[in-house]
Amino acid sequence: MKCSRLLITAVALFATFSLNVEAKLYKWVDSNGTTHYGETIPPEYASKEAVKLEKGRIHQRDEDRSKQGQKQAIRDPEAEKNRIEAERHDNALLNTYSSEKEIDLARDRNLRQVEARTNSFSVLLRSARENLASLQQEAENATKQGRKVFKSLEDDIVEATAHIAQLEKDLNQSLKETEAVKARYAADKARYRELKGLPPAVQ
Repeated sequence: MKCSRLLITAVALFATFSLNVEAKLYKWVDSNGTTHYGETIPPEYASKEAVKLEKGRIHQRDEDRSKQGQKQAIRDPEAEKNRIEAERHDNALLNTYSSEKEIDLARDRNLRQVEARTNSFSVLLRSARENLASLQQEAENATKQGRKVFKSLEDDIVEATAHIAQLEKDLNQSLKETEAVKARYAADKARYRELKGLPPAVQ
């Protein structure tokens, strides 16, 4: 009989121990900043941040943070990159300029630099074309007079032609850059007005 009572006691203790092992213990903080522990979380704190203690491990539970993480995971990385860049650009506009006039001044400074390069390419191109015309005239005169066109002259003509092609390319690129600068500052000015809550400029 004594052995039976000991066996029953041992089983009861084991069952109690098992229940304690499987029990879930939560930790939460109430609205007064007081930390509480318990096997259940009061309904009014169920939606707030809490810590679950289970088998010696701590699991963080925050529904708002979880939802935000899910949204970030679903969000397109390229779209997120564009959003961040747009936000950075907006901040730069507001921190750099205090008026629309300052945007116009910045545009004009940039245009002067681009236009200076454009003028330089135009002068070089005009000179290169005159040089090519001179070389071609020299070769034509030699042919008319029945003289041989020297290899060096032919090479000079080829080189001058290639130089003109490169200058034309540089000039066209500079002209495109001029239009790009105008478009960029026009967009910046329009966005600045939008951020400041101003009506669109009259065209």
